[in-house]
Amino acid sequence: MSHAPWNQSASTLLENEYVELHPVSEADREPLRRIAFDDRIWKYFVSRVQDDADFAAFFDTMLADQSSGKRACYVVVDKGTGEVAGSSSYGNLSEADRRLEIGWSWLGVDYQGKGVNRWVKYLLLQHAFDVLEAERVEFKTDVLNAQARAGLRNVGAFEEGVLRSFNPMPEGRRRDAIYYSVLRAEWPTVQEQLRRLGKAVNPCA
Repeated sequence: MSHAPWNQSASTLLENEYVELHPVSEADREPLRRIAFDDRIWKYFVSRVQDDADFAAFFDTMLADQSSGKRACYVVVDKGTGEVAGSSSYGNLSEADRRLEIGWSWLGVDYQGKGVNRWVKYLLLQHAFDVLEAERVEFKTDVLNAQARAGLRNVGAFEEGVLRSFNPMPEGRRRDAIYYSVLRAEWPTVQEQLRRLGKAVNPCA
């Protein structure tokens, strides 16, 4: 249970035996840069990381958002390899409404489809509901991102609807964004679903 403001308590070390999530710092710049240069990662992102300048801008924004409290930016470490696997964030923090978003999530291609994302979602949702005492956790993705949409449905997130022409994308089209959410009352069921899916990938979980 948390009584500290979200801008103090949203960002902390989260871990289980499979993944570690720690608040981003300058020390994470090079480990993240080493896995960032693959166009498949950024296909549905609102920004692209195609060269060193792109990555520098992307990472510097993470540091600035973390420092200002705009986002709680996490770096994901795969405990199986000990290597940095990607990142995810809490954002759109609305403490008065007990509402926040999990997003800005990406994994290096070597860590996709390995169960890492499910444990990341598990730890972030657990911290949001059990420590921050959120009432609503939301997600949004590109309506064209079938993989992300299937993943959110599979863990029990509720599909709410499409916000048309939500924002411009680098290739010039305007993205339709689709929203999903998990509510406090739904968390026990979603928690069990995430555990079950985690065990399917990590049988010793």
